[in-house]
Amino acid sequence: MNQLDLKGRTAVVTGGAAGIGFAIAQRLTASGARVSLWDRDAKALAEAAKAIGGTTHTAQLDVSDEAQVQRALKETLAAMSKVDAMVCSAGITGPNMKVWDYPLADWKQVLDINLTGVFLCNKTLAPHMSANNYGRIVNIASVAGKEGNPNASAYSASKAGVISLTKSLGKELAGTGVRVNCVTPAAVKTGMFSQMTQAHIDFMLSKIPMGRFGEVDEVAALVAWLCTEDCSFSTAAVFDLSGGRATY
Repeated sequence: MNQLDLKGRTAVVTGGAAGIGFAIAQRLTASGARVSLWDRDAKALAEAAKAIGGTTHTAQLDVSDEAQVQRALKETLAAMSKVDAMVCSAGITGPNMKVWDYPLADWKQVLDINLTGVFLCNKTLAPHMSANNYGRIVNIASVAGKEGNPNASAYSASKAGVISLTKSLGKELAGTGVRVNCVTPAAVKTGMFSQMTQAHIDFMLSKIPMGRFGEVDEVAALVAWLCTEDCSFSTAAVFDLSGGRATY
């Protein structure tokens, strides 16, 4: 593992109790940061905090609820005084089906968590970071947000929204010490695969020239760098982790 310097820094990771979020939290901790895990699963939060160890903080919340996001920030600041970095990793896939068959309730749930949740977390943290004239926000999008995966319209639309949100906020904060970027992984094998059909999983694998899925540690490595001071001239940017799939 390459060494990154996050000593003395604090970070929030949404969806930090499992999958990509948990791997990111581990990498940030290994780089010297103190981490607050934000997640809706209380049991998974407790297990993740125990596994990471140290002074890991947790906050249980629904990221799509603004009052809960604001409360989580207050709890985190009470424990850690400041937040230097935020990684928005909480997300769901939704069902795999054609647009004309897609239930409105499922569409709304995917957009609420994947897009509105990122918006609310970005919105809530931006003033805090601006006041400190320092911050790093990293939003987890997807290559599906660039290409639009068939039978995954809500997921693809939500991740396209995350890309555009990142670009907007990054430009709004460009005159400050806050940097806002997103990453667009191709499929990374996590527990989210249980929400997908095997046909959709096979389709995603067929699109990756490397012929394999990404690893959570590979995502964590890039995200950790985006959380450091060294990421100083990149903002409103999109970083691919696609095994060769991304074409723009």
